[in-house]
Amino acid sequence: MIKNYLRSAWRNLKRHKFISGINVLGLTVGIACCLIILTYIIKELSYDTYNANAKDIYRVTRIFKANDGSVSLHLSAVAPPYAHLLKNEFPDIKKVTQIYPIGGVTLRYKEKLLNEKNAYMADENFFDFFTSNILKGDAKTALNEPYSVVITEELARRYFGNEDPINKQLLFDNQLNFKVTGVFKDLPANSQFHPEILMSFSTLNDEKVFGKKALTNWGNNSFYTYLLFPPNYNVAHIAAQLPAFIDKVMPGGPNNHPSKYTELTLQKFLDIHLKSHLDSELEDNGDIKRVYIFSAIALFILLIACINYMNLSTARSTLRAKEIGVRKVIGAQKKEIITQFLSESVLIAYASLMLAVLATWLALPAINHIADLGLSFGSLLQPDIILAIALLPLAVGLLSGVYPAIFMSSFNPAKVLKGLFKAGSGSLSFRKVLVVTQFSISIILIVATTVVLQQLKYIQNKSLGLSKDQVVALGNGIPAETFDAFRTDLLRDPSIREVARSSRFPSDRLLDDQSMSVMENGKLQPVQADVKYVNTDYGFVPTYGIKMAAGRNFSRDFGTDSNNYIINVAAAKMIGWKTPNAAIGHDVKYGDISGKIIGVTNDFHFESLHQDIVPMIMRMPAFGKENFSKVGIKLAGSHASAALKTIEQTWRKYQANTPFSYYFLDERFQKLYTAEQQQGTLFTIFSFIAIFIACLGLFGLSAFTISQRVKEIGVRKVLGASVPQIVIELSKDFLKLVIVASVIALPIAWYAMHKWLLDFASRISISVWVLVMAGTASLVIAFITISFQSIKAALANPVKSLRSE
Repeated sequence: MIKNYLRSAWRNLKRHKFISGINVLGLTVGIACCLIILTYIIKELSYDTYNANAKDIYRVTRIFKANDGSVSLHLSAVAPPYAHLLKNEFPDIKKVTQIYPIGGVTLRYKEKLLNEKNAYMADENFFDFFTSNILKGDAKTALNEPYSVVITEELARRYFGNEDPINKQLLFDNQLNFKVTGVFKDLPANSQFHPEILMSFSTLNDEKVFGKKALTNWGNNSFYTYLLFPPNYNVAHIAAQLPAFIDKVMPGGPNNHPSKYTELTLQKFLDIHLKSHLDSELEDNGDIKRVYIFSAIALFILLIACINYMNLSTARSTLRAKEIGVRKVIGAQKKEIITQFLSESVLIAYASLMLAVLATWLALPAINHIADLGLSFGSLLQPDIILAIALLPLAVGLLSGVYPAIFMSSFNPAKVLKGLFKAGSGSLSFRKVLVVTQFSISIILIVATTVVLQQLKYIQNKSLGLSKDQVVALGNGIPAETFDAFRTDLLRDPSIREVARSSRFPSDRLLDDQSMSVMENGKLQPVQADVKYVNTDYGFVPTYGIKMAAGRNFSRDFGTDSNNYIINVAAAKMIGWKTPNAAIGHDVKYGDISGKIIGVTNDFHFESLHQDIVPMIMRMPAFGKENFSKVGIKLAGSHASAALKTIEQTWRKYQANTPFSYYFLDERFQKLYTAEQQQGTLFTIFSFIAIFIACLGLFGLSAFTISQRVKEIGVRKVLGASVPQIVIELSKDFLKLVIVASVIALPIAWYAMHKWLLDFASRISISVWVLVMAGTASLVIAFITISFQSIKAALANPVKSLRSE
């Protein structure tokens, strides 16, 4: 029986090649989009699942509260004392591990001297939390001893070639020798971070490196702390006790409970990549909202393809009416006819799947190149995924075919065989609903794409209040004792305008703050808000082109400037000064240093445009107390290559034992919006695909509808109708549906993109013309699609169409 159904289905597909071809093409593109998006979803959902104990691991995070109890800062790292104190206080915790990021280091082995980026301090429990294949050494003991280091397989090959690296010495930053005690396989791409170098945590106890006293500092929130619990442990039991724990272990007083201004939270390890957007993440995370958005897009595109099938199948029902009538007369039951038509739709869906798999395999490299997503076709080859993909055409076939099957199986055989059958108004109405649904989805995607691209353009062109162009950022700092000579040598080159040092580069997050007080009526009054600070030198303001609103910049002519401060307008307003000039000369105390405000800058975007401009203070520490790890060099003119050559030569003169590395600041700002750029690219691709599939269905539907009106067109031409009149007559019913779709889709699209834009502190407003453009574009595209068939029909010779009458 099934074989007979499939044979009959195959014959019908061959008989109606045009409509079958459109159905196959539409479903192929729709399923291919689903498979491409599925690879993205699989990748995003797979983060950290490679870890054997992933479900039982939690990360400790720290919240700081403002005076009103609101959250002012939420860090993904905590102070170093918490780890062992948590383990001591809560014996149910099986293990604790701490990671301390070092960032970039210089490594030397014999004559090889290179900069490496991903160096961390890690304790002996690291590999119990982050599962990795240890290729050499013992995972349990490799990080026990001070000055031990475990490196990746790639890094070992880079330095030691074919030599056995175990017990070899690596010189770090030209100061400390570490013994290689292990080699591990790189953590997979779907890991929350990717260390290349793991130095033993116990090394931090050495006073020359960090010191035991520094490891008791409650203010140094740079230690990533993970807890391992027994399987299925109720973590809420411990979370409820954390406020009391903080008050017990942290220094305070009888009336000063630390839990009033800070708290700890326990975050699921598997939630970090998609659901964590805290400050100081180890690497950039994904976003569960993007997973939801692209999942919805996949379903919408597949729905559009299914709608095509429904529309075209019901539209061609008149061609198969007699076939159905004959089947019923010779005894076919309704369920058998339904089964027949469902067999056809499932057959088309499976044929489309095979083509879609090939299309996905061919398209993924191009999409990876365009959007830099790192998607892998291999992610679809997991047994459970293969099973789901194999069942997908069955679901698509049933969804697409169930309405046409029920509709056509309900034909009255007597009317059909007498030639009295006519597609009922119900089917026409339902087809109209389906066309409206298709174009509503397409219009929403057009608006979304336009808004995303506009926001990206706005970000790229918006004035930040500072100059990010032609600024070279050096990957390593310059020692304070040689910086002035280094700067003087650089400025001899006319292609270099200015050199500056700072504790953070523009584009970094502003996370550092201390208490601030302002002298009012002879008494220091505490400022009731966070004021972030950056250590800067004389050259910071001119190097980054920051404009002064009042006062002056730090100057070498004033020896007391190491005790003075520059604030931004946002800080002046927050403190209560009505104008920038009102702030000049006020005595303030920031941290433990008292001084005067000597300047107020215009507000500028130090951070990403995702963040609001925050109150900020700049200070210039005295010699010997600098924290200037960042060096920015402003170039003059467009001769960047000559300037870079000068910078490198000067660097080698003063830093011969440290490899030269640099990047441009504007590129760093650009990377802040990588996720939005990827989203914009994918939105563009999928909106084009959605409109293509919708128009494909409209093309087939209009072709079929016009073929049913051939004699009407002939009569109209004989009676004197012109070609434009006939084209308008044939097109207007479809265009009305597109207009209805616009009316439905545009408010939905506006609301959705308004919510998306709220993620940006600086953002565009959605213009009316964007909505008008989307509606007009869909109308024009639909008209072009329909008019191809309409013009062809209008130009046909009416004699041929009326010959049979």
